[in-house]
Amino acid sequence: MDLSIVDIAPVRAGETATDAYEDTVALAQAAERLGYSRFWVAEHHGLADAIASTTPEVLISHLAAKTDEIRVGSGTVLLNHYSPFKVAETFSALDALAPGRVDLGLGRATGMPAVDRALQSGPPRGGDDHPEKIEAVASHVYDAYPEDHPYSDIVLPRSADGIPEVWVLGSSPSSAEIAGELGLPYAFAAFIRPTVAERALATYRQSFQSSPFDGGLDEPHSMLAVNVACAETDHEAARLRASSEAAYRRMARGAFGPPPTVEEAVDEIGGVPDPTPESLDPSEWPRAISGGPETIGTLLEGMVEQVGADEVIVQNLIEDPEDRIRSHELIAEGVGLGE
Repeated sequence: MDLSIVDIAPVRAGETATDAYEDTVALAQAAERLGYSRFWVAEHHGLADAIASTTPEVLISHLAAKTDEIRVGSGTVLLNHYSPFKVAETFSALDALAPGRVDLGLGRATGMPAVDRALQSGPPRGGDDHPEKIEAVASHVYDAYPEDHPYSDIVLPRSADGIPEVWVLGSSPSSAEIAGELGLPYAFAAFIRPTVAERALATYRQSFQSSPFDGGLDEPHSMLAVNVACAETDHEAARLRASSEAAYRRMARGAFGPPPTVEEAVDEIGGVPDPTPESLDPSEWPRAISGGPETIGTLLEGMVEQVGADEVIVQNLIEDPEDRIRSHELIAEGVGLGE
């Protein structure tokens, strides 16, 4: 199984973004050592006392310099805030700095109204322009505009080893359909809408068309994004998962802040969560799963088989950075990375 990590650079209580970035670098280096395929960083705005991953393009450059081989990328660039050309230009430059190692994950999300105003973005005029913006980014990256197009003569910075790998990221069948129709790889965020995963990935395969871009896909290729906490035992892993459970409850009521410690989370949710069963129907998938290495290996293999994904990317909201790295070490053990 190809296994990757997506990180939000969580800021612990009493610490700063500098500390969070150091923890993210340490996790990326551990991921490379353990044999993970990709290390992606998210884009969140206006919550910097809790999440320092605000500018993936900046973090990716730093992470590429601090690692040697692992692919680094965005999970995701919020395309509703930006010019498609500027995104394409930025990630082409990143790929020139780290040839053959850069992934460009494209998605969208809105935040607090004040943040959206500060980003000078708002709802598109005349309907949803997200499919067109994704196609525009890919057309720039793949140099796919026809000769009579106004943008056909625009040149991006390039490496000699190819171009960034463009992904569509989302949590709905509509994003899956966009990816399929453009012949691009698709990553589904099961930690946001887990019970929609089966339908979204089926939609992706059904709508897939061979890519019109030179170097694009001829066959569908998908990734499942899952929140995972792993420890030596199923019970201890469930205890670590309490931080995710408490964080999700806080988000549901609009409360944001530094990630809760395990002790705070257990107290907040009224006890240690029940361990995740080794088998789950897609209609029963929770937003976060946990277990010892063997349990997680079984769970991830089953989830991939149920929805037909080709890769898995894992996230967690474990507060302690050492526990976070240890969780990823045990996940790697559970799925047999490096064997």
